[in-house]
Amino acid sequence: MKVRSWAEPFKIKMVESLRMTTPDERELAIAAAGFNTFLLRSADVYIDLLTDSGTSAMSDRQWAGMMMGDEAYAGSANYYNLERVVHRVYGYKHLIPTHQGRGAEHILSRLLIKPGDVVPGNMYFTTTRAHQELAGGRFVDVIVDAAHDPRDESPFKGNIDLVKLQQLIAQVGASKIPYVCVQCCVNMAGGQPISMQNIAATHALCHRHGIKVMLDATRAVENAYFIKVREPGFSHRSIEEILLELCSYSDGCTNSAKKDCLVNMGGFLCLNDDALAEEARNMVVLFEGLHTYGGLAGRDMEAIAIGITESVQFEHLRARVGQVEYLGRLLEAGGVPIVKPIGGHGIFIDAARFLPHLTREQLPAQALAAAIYVESGVRTMERGLVSAGRDPDTGLNHTPKLELVRLTIPRRVYTQAHMDVTAESLIALHDEPERVVGLRFEHEPKCLRFFQATFAPVEGSVVLKHPDFSGKSVQPIAPDQPCTLL
Repeated sequence: MKVRSWAEPFKIKMVESLRMTTPDERELAIAAAGFNTFLLRSADVYIDLLTDSGTSAMSDRQWAGMMMGDEAYAGSANYYNLERVVHRVYGYKHLIPTHQGRGAEHILSRLLIKPGDVVPGNMYFTTTRAHQELAGGRFVDVIVDAAHDPRDESPFKGNIDLVKLQQLIAQVGASKIPYVCVQCCVNMAGGQPISMQNIAATHALCHRHGIKVMLDATRAVENAYFIKVREPGFSHRSIEEILLELCSYSDGCTNSAKKDCLVNMGGFLCLNDDALAEEARNMVVLFEGLHTYGGLAGRDMEAIAIGITESVQFEHLRARVGQVEYLGRLLEAGGVPIVKPIGGHGIFIDAARFLPHLTREQLPAQALAAAIYVESGVRTMERGLVSAGRDPDTGLNHTPKLELVRLTIPRRVYTQAHMDVTAESLIALHDEPERVVGLRFEHEPKCLRFFQATFAPVEGSVVLKHPDFSGKSVQPIAPDQPCTLL
């Protein structure tokens, strides 16, 4: 039987106009931004695939819920609504709201990590590792080897390697491991999920040694979708049932609600231990706000509560992940090297294979992200050597095996036609990779450098040579002058 097409499970009620710039204008804009897509103005971006964090389109029910915001300083009704939803959907006993996910990471790190501790995890994430290091800990990667191979098509490349974890426990001692950080749909590996079987085995191993398991549940809902469609024995179960079991194999979680939960701002820390929850609430008062709002307005908490309920609907997830898969298939058909299998929140381009003429020292992923913007007006981001940062002890660059450019798809925002335009632009650039010029650091911040670093081309003054490139100098526009838009 022929497979029929599917459509988005929503209709459009309001639109936001987009404006397109010329290649020359984009060349000026990226130069003014120091060839860092994070420093571009959003007004100069056509299709924004920088991140899925806080970029979702909220539903009519969420907007209506925001009008019910109880902005009482203490005991907001919206906090208790959110608490009930989190307990029902994620299953944790205690909820501590935070302004976003990194607020929860900060509190968890200060709560559990002591100087000299080791925190194993299934590949690092930038802000998570930064908070762990600031608390005196050291991150150790215990993800399966397949995660570092973009061509490996194993369905659960986010899995913990239990042998690596057991060896680390034997090497440093369980007392030096405050918790294992288990990330759902591992971001730096290309959005690769963890299986239910693996997290259950990880939980059992850790608890035999008295080690806590803390989930990074930022994309746990999308991970539950992959378990349903990829892991034997789960196809008949609902997303909500799978998510509840997934979270049951942990002692708590951090969550950036700006992803799965379909809101523009918010996050939370969840814990099952009463004493730890009491300490966390004391910390949230110091760093975020009172324990019943944690840096959020009441209306924001209401939007999160409604967003969580919407996020676990299978049709929403099928459309969301389906759009990512659609873009991935277009790029694959055009010969663009991507991380496989396709993950949940974006497409990750293998920049090292895309630009074989550039060395790692010439920052191919950063250069490719800048070139994609000049070519098409599509904003993407680097996930490679620049994002990996430096070893805090030696000062040397971390050199991850993966050198990627991430095309992150906001939820419920773009149409399939936007994916077509994106794919066509990438394929055209892939046909002439030698046009992309390498980059070098010009300014390097000490912490999380990828957000604010600036770069310069290793030759000339542009990152993308025109087909008739003459070598002319491009003068950056002043920071306070926007690009002229069509």
